[in-house]
Amino acid sequence: MLQEFDTVPNSIQLSEWLGKHSPGARKRLFETFRAFGRWLEKKRVMRNPWSDIDIPTVPVPLLKAPSSENIKELFAYLDSHYTPELALRNKAIIAVFVESGLRLFELSSIKTKHINWSERTIKVWGKGRKEGKAPFGQASEVLLKQWLSIHQDDGNIWGINRDGIQVMLKRLHQTTGITCNPHSFRRTFACLLRKAGVDTMTIKDLGRWESLEMVQRYTRSVTFEDSMKHYKAPLS
Repeated sequence: MLQEFDTVPNSIQLSEWLGKHSPGARKRLFETFRAFGRWLEKKRVMRNPWSDIDIPTVPVPLLKAPSSENIKELFAYLDSHYTPELALRNKAIIAVFVESGLRLFELSSIKTKHINWSERTIKVWGKGRKEGKAPFGQASEVLLKQWLSIHQDDGNIWGINRDGIQVMLKRLHQTTGITCNPHSFRRTFACLLRKAGVDTMTIKDLGRWESLEMVQRYTRSVTFEDSMKHYKAPLS
């Protein structure tokens, strides 16, 4: 990298050079130069020439989450392009993703015995093999019961493993153009709850996130106008 400069660049020159790179590359290059400058000073080669440079600001990307309208579009596409059995299975998978906030490895491990129909929860083993529960709604219940009436549990309730689920979702994304993967559906789960007025702490518990920071990152697409729909004046 230093070969791009005739001499060792000062902080101003380095900042200008970093500014020509993409946000992600800018941060990585800054960290490399910072570590190199500290090494130079530690080895008494020279004083760290970039000790006063500011850490470049990197904008946080807005993570995409399919909307409820997108989910309806996916369901319509499945009904018109897949056999009734496969359409039913794939709609059930998507519904459970969206209504439960499950991770891929959690959803792909569901067995019939893990489903509690009376309280609409699914027993799961999350990160670190922690046992927990995930909720599901009426849409998932209807689709799950329809699917399980024609499919026998043989390892999991879906008849395909996690790789098969990923391939199915990837093909849906390619043919519909709708963001369609386990992470995006987990974001949809968080965003729809947030838009419905559910507080972030409750969303954290329902989705079994370890920190509020992740919930806040997942729900950044929720706007002020979305939140205003649930505003109640304290003195009214």
